[in-house]
Amino acid sequence: MNTLYIENIKKLIDEIERTQSSIIEQVSQVCAEAIKNDKLLYFFGTGHSHMMCEEPFYRAGGLACVYPILESSLMLHEGGYKSTLMERVEGIGKILLENSGANEGDVLFLISNSGRNPAVIEMAIEAKEKGIITVAITSLKHSKIFSSRHKSGKNLYELTDYVIDNCGIPGDAIVEYKGFSQKVGPTSSIAGILIINTIIATIVEKLLSWGIMPPVFISANTDEGEKFNKHLLEKYRPRIRVL
Repeated sequence: MNTLYIENIKKLIDEIERTQSSIIEQVSQVCAEAIKNDKLLYFFGTGHSHMMCEEPFYRAGGLACVYPILESSLMLHEGGYKSTLMERVEGIGKILLENSGANEGDVLFLISNSGRNPAVIEMAIEAKEKGIITVAITSLKHSKIFSSRHKSGKNLYELTDYVIDNCGIPGDAIVEYKGFSQKVGPTSSIAGILIINTIIATIVEKLLSWGIMPPVFISANTDEGEKFNKHLLEKYRPRIRVL
């Protein structure tokens, strides 16, 4: 078995732990306080980044107060190249944020490896105006060498309240072979999911320390799962339309 990708991922995880622990702690604190105040955690990303928005949503060990902003035209299943074009359309971020119902005091995670396309940048700008707390999960190495495609001239990391670096390299893919110009093995998905679940685990720890019962789902594929989750669904479905 070729272990080059695994070896590189181990190094990436070590780098995230070494360099991002402080900001992850800060973001976890902000999120825990938002949940304490009965606010929601929103997640938005386009292309492959939308998978990281589904990751914390309605799953075993996940928080019930998670609202993924999912737009089919920005996902890959309706056309990969189409999604690339759609995320560059100005105006879509504003519409999706407005339709989500996110409001002052909620937390919005904006996930984009490049952080340069209008959909996610526009959402960051609109969210700030609404008093929504914004968190970017992005590659700073990539974002700082490629220019914005938004009319503001700014990339995502320049517009959010908090920035978590996924520590990926420019171009995302990390495995190199001699005599082959393209790299393989992208890292942004694994890094993003690792960061998000670390934040969720830290949020739960903080809520418990405050004497607050965290709203966490258990697996629906256990005998007690559906019964246990019922009260969480009843509480959050009126506010999270995709539940």
